[in-house]
Amino acid sequence: MTHSVNVSGISSATTEANVHDFFTFCGKIDKIDFHGTTATIHFEKSSAAKTAVMLNGGTLDGATLTVTSDKEHEDDHTDDSHPIQQSDKPRAGIAAEYLAKGYILGDHILTRAIDIDNKQGISKKFLSYLSSVDSAVGAKALGQGQTLSGKATETVTTATQQAKSFDEQKGYSKSATDFFNQYYYKALSSPWGARVRDFYTTTSKQVLDIHEEAKRIHAEHQTTTANAPAAAPAPASEEKKTA
Repeated sequence: MTHSVNVSGISSATTEANVHDFFTFCGKIDKIDFHGTTATIHFEKSSAAKTAVMLNGGTLDGATLTVTSDKEHEDDHTDDSHPIQQSDKPRAGIAAEYLAKGYILGDHILTRAIDIDNKQGISKKFLSYLSSVDSAVGAKALGQGQTLSGKATETVTTATQQAKSFDEQKGYSKSATDFFNQYYYKALSSPWGARVRDFYTTTSKQVLDIHEEAKRIHAEHQTTTANAPAAAPAPASEEKKTA
């Protein structure tokens, strides 16, 4: 069963790939019926469709999108033993990811994200995931009873490596993008780890908190990109080889 939303107001310069990239932050997309300036997006989960409707009034390629649905979508109640997915994240966290990637979401959308988190609470699955990383890896890296977010540490690299090993043992590495697995580990083990943990685990947020988290995500993206190995040069053509 898929869960769909209708999108209008799409710029004539926007491609189906652009639409897919924009809405994939909501959760897994089954398919898109693209018709130029309108589209119907079918998500795998109801919670993803609910997040998409939250984005009504967002901006893509300079155009303001209208996102509606023929029915009201609810959050999914899923087995906590399954890996976390994008749709399991707090809405405020998803909104921060949009801002970090440079998309424009007005404060009215950020307020909606906060309201949904307040009313629906944070996914138990996501809370369990974040808590297990924080406590179990903190104990390994910093000592029994310690959490990564509980104290600032200078051994961020060690803690992050411990977190990665723990993640692989538990199979969490398949549950979310590599970037965000690494981001949570580094963020929790940083001097502002407690603040990050509060952002993702509590519902008492302000619009400013989302903007601040977006800045942290963007900064980590920049660092990751800067540290990425350079692409191998393209092989020389036969003409150049024999020249």
